Amino acid sequence: MPSVMELYQFLPKTNCKKCGESTCMAFAVAILSRKKKISECPPILETSFKKQKDKLESLLLPTAGAEETGMMVHHELCTGCGNCVVACPVDVANDPKGAAVGCAPTNEKVIFKVVDGKVLASNIKECRRFGKNRVLCYACIDPCPTGAIEFV
Repeated sequence: MPSVMELYQFLPKTNCKKCGESTCMAFAVAILSRKKKISECPPILETSFKKQKDKLESLLLPTAGAEETGMMVHHELCTGCGNCVVACPVDVANDPKGAAVGCAPTNEKVIFKVVDGKVLASNIKECRRFGKNRVLCYACIDPCPTGAIEFV
């Protein structure tokens, strides 16, 4: 995961405001928080900044599959153990009879499900890390024995 300073290093640093942000540093923050995309910076699209644009894209490539909350499920690492399903407070709250006793979720309000031996994340806007009342919750990460879930 790149830092704001790493992203800023490759931006044009013109502070032109064409992206809608007040400075290139603010734009770097917006890129990192997924509020803006690189393509929203008109100067970076110019041929003279091609190398910088390519570098920015390569820095952000590892986070390309992340959900809006920043969640990534690495299916190549997932064993389908279901620890995240039963540990997720949202899953337990939305499906107390199933998730709380280690059973598969029985409704569509839950975030995690094990399908074909792999965890799938859905209903991601219900995640405690999303929205205006967000919380830095690690309930799904901590019990994962393979590190298949991460937030970027």
